[in-house]
Amino acid sequence: MVTTAANLQKGQKGIITEFPNEGFPLKLMEMGCLPGNTVELIQVAPFNDPIYINVGDSHIAIRRSLAETIVLELIED
Repeated sequence: MVTTAANLQKGQKGIITEFPNEGFPLKLMEMGCLPGNTVELIQVAPFNDPIYINVGDSHIAIRRSLAETIVLELIED
């Protein structure tokens, strides 16, 4: 099933399949936010923004609007 990082539920994991090349922060790519890597939703802040994700060995807080650009293939447990 295809979704975005913004639609994950707490504890859900997905593999990054794509994201827009233009406008995507280079810093996130340097932290491991690359196609093929696993993303797990750790926590959601009050008022649902930002979200706290685990990508590889990095824990990252990102805005929901940016998370909507990260397309994932869900990992079914």
